[in-house]
Amino acid sequence: MSSQSGARERKYSIVLYSDDVTVREAVIGALGSRVSPEMAEHVIHQFATAAALRLYVDGKKIDSDSPIDLFILDGEAVPEGGIGMARQLKDEVFNCPPVMVITGRKEDAWLAAWSRAEANVLHPVDPFTLSHTVADLLRARTIATNATA
Repeated sequence: MSSQSGARERKYSIVLYSDDVTVREAVIGALGSRVSPEMAEHVIHQFATAAALRLYVDGKKIDSDSPIDLFILDGEAVPEGGIGMARQLKDEVFNCPPVMVITGRKEDAWLAAWSRAEANVLHPVDPFTLSHTVADLLRARTIATNATA
């Protein structure tokens, strides 16, 4: 088995942050076990509080065997929203993985851009849009990672 095919076998690691269990369930249901037939399966790490998310991220090693491939953050989470969390991750995490925020209104796209998130989708989560957006972000991440390897 070549190292390139071995890289495809690794499950993608997705971090999901929302204080609302129904949002987390909607995202997990929309993504299923893989976002596209040609892509590897993924594992989703769920967080209901920003503090727990920070502890998880801080505990990750840069050269980990299971790096974070994507953050999905609920922009409507309280008391700490996903948009501010996205900005903090982009400011503080070296080579931060792609971030997608889920916003409450179409007009909040500028806030998602301010946070430096690579993508945003709207509440309520549309499974088709969400899975395609996640697949695109993971593909781009894989290409970028393979280019630097």
